[in-house]
Amino acid sequence: MVGPEGEQVGIVPLERALQLAADVDLDLVEVAPMARPPVCKLMDFGKFKYESALKAREARRNQQQTVIKEMKLRPKIDPHDYETKKGHVVRFLKAGDKVKVTIMFRGREQSRPELGFRLLRRLSEEISELGFVEASPKQDGRNMIMVLAPHRATKAAAAATVAANARPPREPREGDGVETPAAEAVDTAETTAE
Repeated sequence: MVGPEGEQVGIVPLERALQLAADVDLDLVEVAPMARPPVCKLMDFGKFKYESALKAREARRNQQQTVIKEMKLRPKIDPHDYETKKGHVVRFLKAGDKVKVTIMFRGREQSRPELGFRLLRRLSEEISELGFVEASPKQDGRNMIMVLAPHRATKAAAAATVAANARPPREPREGDGVETPAAEAVDTAETTAE
């Protein structure tokens, strides 16, 4: 048995442990039921549950949510369209998101998977300074899929940008368009002069 301050009480019969818990107005909680002998602790169980819920909530708040964006291409993509799609991939990687690039094959294009592989390899080489290939290109039915992930430095920069943009609004300053009584007095003087 463990006392309320974390001190070792020793091996105590159940009746005596329950009596000790009642004497100090605490609960007897079994913390290690599989141990021989089982380990129990004197604590305020309601307070313990509340604190563990707070810790769990804080851990969830500090977790990073992984977002996977998807970009779909065709093997016979026009150069301008390719540049546009590549720009979207670059934007996603700069934001710290993973990107799933899918090449969709139709009809006879399915017999030429090397075209899609070449396109994916070209894309991965062109964005190599922003991200890396997390899952290499692989054929999945009519589609070929590759997953790109941002480098850690890119992800940290994106997190810093998000934190910088989340600053509180500034206090209004003089000249921000807030009407003052002096300005109203000038307006009324002009209207009465007419």
